[in-house]
Amino acid sequence: MTTIILKPRKEESVLRYHPWVFSGAIARIILDADHRQPEPEEGELVRVLSSANQVLGVGHWQIGSIAVRLLAFKTDVLPDSFFVDRIRAAYRMRRSIGLMREDNTIYRLVHGEGDMLPGLVVDIYGSTAVVQAHSVGMHRQRAQIAGALMDEVDGLKAVYYKSDDTLPYKAPIVGEKVGYLIGGQQSTISPRQSDAEAYWAKENGLEVRIDWLSGQKTGFFIDQRENRALVERYAAGKDVLNMFCYTGGFSLYALRGGARQVHSVDVSQKAIDLVNANVARNFPNCTNHLAVAADAFDYLEGKVSSAGHDDGVKTYDLIILDPPAFAKHRDAIKNALRGYQRINAKAIERIRPGGILFTFSCSQAVDKEMFRLAVFSAAALTGRKVRILHQLHQPQDHPINIYHPEGEYLKGLVLYVE
Repeated sequence: MTTIILKPRKEESVLRYHPWVFSGAIARIILDADHRQPEPEEGELVRVLSSANQVLGVGHWQIGSIAVRLLAFKTDVLPDSFFVDRIRAAYRMRRSIGLMREDNTIYRLVHGEGDMLPGLVVDIYGSTAVVQAHSVGMHRQRAQIAGALMDEVDGLKAVYYKSDDTLPYKAPIVGEKVGYLIGGQQSTISPRQSDAEAYWAKENGLEVRIDWLSGQKTGFFIDQRENRALVERYAAGKDVLNMFCYTGGFSLYALRGGARQVHSVDVSQKAIDLVNANVARNFPNCTNHLAVAADAFDYLEGKVSSAGHDDGVKTYDLIILDPPAFAKHRDAIKNALRGYQRINAKAIERIRPGGILFTFSCSQAVDKEMFRLAVFSAAALTGRKVRILHQLHQPQDHPINIYHPEGEYLKGLVLYVE
């Protein structure tokens, strides 16, 4: 096995069980005798030693600032049962907190560093597991991962692998990037297919159509489950706007909570088709929901008309802002903060007196204080009185490894606007 030697005093974070070794901490690399390349191959297992030759751990080598993602500490050997053991532990935790229920067949089973499997995401939709490898190391071990999932997850019938070119690989990867590893009798999913052909799963009793073949991420944004339930508590009798709605998760909860009307807005027509399918499935006779394909800023600025309002400008009692990541890396933080400030100011301007704003950031590069400052600045621009009712975060099936605080990526605020 190739050996990575760290510079003096650069082992301290690893000794505190942080799972990343940065390229700047490396003093030298001792290649395996069989190596023909001048450095390790991306995804290769390597062992990490301190400058004093202390064994620190073993992990996947990757190209970039994070050079090694550690899988185990104080050893340079991974047991044959490694993936089975880690997936069993992840499954046991989800079962202990009551996520597996008849009315809830959607949950995240593996959340990367949060489950001590850095670079791996596994989401469960009923009897199908959808796997994403965010590192070449996990990609190379996809068959072992699929086998471990089938061994450990009750009722699992298929494992779908979705690690396409949108993921952050630095070098070409070998082998299939999209497709079923195990099973796969489910037909190709499209919002225009019949209900009998589509794949449905349940979240807190609501049925949602899951498109893991061509949808965003693994097919559904599971990380907002608890925050959607909070929207349901506040929705009764309110006019609700769900901005960046994707497949309409927040809209479904608002409708079940007794909202007077719900408007769902997303720039993607495909997302709007899925929203309408989800609403029709759960509320067959619904007449108080409207889905609009439009740019978020255009809609909030009144450039796009909503039903019954010729000028396109409408105010709401409750607005949800759940945009895609404005900053996917640290170089984009400044522009991201301007984006958060602008979109929140526009939303606050559209809220009626006594209304509520749910606002979120899923940008890992933007921390809680940065996001809160951007929202504060937005409120100040409007001149309205604003109070924080809740500070929100990711749910329990997206755990944060206590040794890896960077895993806290989802930030949210619930604001009361006078």
